[in-house]
Amino acid sequence: MTRFDDRLARLPRLGVGISAEPESAHAGTDAVKLREQAPGLVHFLEFGTDLARGLDEHVRRWAALGLPTTYHFLDLNLAERVDIDEVWLRRTATRAREIGAAWLCGDGGLWHFGPRERGHEILLPPILCPEAADEMAEAVARVEAATGLAVLPENPPAPLYLGELHILDFYARVAERADCGLLLDCAHLAMFQRIRGHGPLDGFDGYPFERLIEVHVAGGTPVDVDGYQVVEDSHVPEPLPETWTILEHVAARAPNLRALVYECEKNPAEACLANFERLNQLFPPP
Repeated sequence: MTRFDDRLARLPRLGVGISAEPESAHAGTDAVKLREQAPGLVHFLEFGTDLARGLDEHVRRWAALGLPTTYHFLDLNLAERVDIDEVWLRRTATRAREIGAAWLCGDGGLWHFGPRERGHEILLPPILCPEAADEMAEAVARVEAATGLAVLPENPPAPLYLGELHILDFYARVAERADCGLLLDCAHLAMFQRIRGHGPLDGFDGYPFERLIEVHVAGGTPVDVDGYQVVEDSHVPEPLPETWTILEHVAARAPNLRALVYECEKNPAEACLANFERLNQLFPPP
């Protein structure tokens, strides 16, 4: 049995979840209240944070009810082996287990330059080349081995991507080298496809759908920057049409899919209910 097979056997099916970050419940949607107001629409909470900010009362209230969570780190450069230190590994694993997280996940790129400092969160994508994919694979494998938790690398958003590989081929290589699962952000992929001039479903030939454990969906805002057309990862309520196309394509082909996260935490709950209903039809609860 491979490491991935062993991890997969222990990963629960979580259903449709909502994202959250420290203090996001005060500015947008409180997941606990949403669950009370609209039973059956939200099944788990994905909490994104870093060591500097830690856990907030929102995720603690959710976890205290015995409800499922995942831990999305916002401070580790998966693109750099040297960024993985013992302090980060120990404290992150402790916090993830404190809220009962089913696994770890995070954008596979660069969250900071130089030493890890509070408030960096620049989030740059990796250079899309084989060498960078191999280094990320080593990083993922090390975090999994040290924490005992599955690690799902996510394709990050960007206004520009460097390197010759299609981003789907890059993460397919990471998964194969690390023998790990994957997180596909459909909104981020829609950005990449637009920037590179691809159709929404280009590049899936050879993608390891059997390794896809989690998917994200979120709204994006097209913007013009001095004539350069990009999509801002704004997390507004309504995803772009391409994002829906990608989501429906992968959901029908991923036999081991365990979780679907709607990243809408910055918005009032009532603006997101219709999409939560649509997502539950697409990916029924466990």
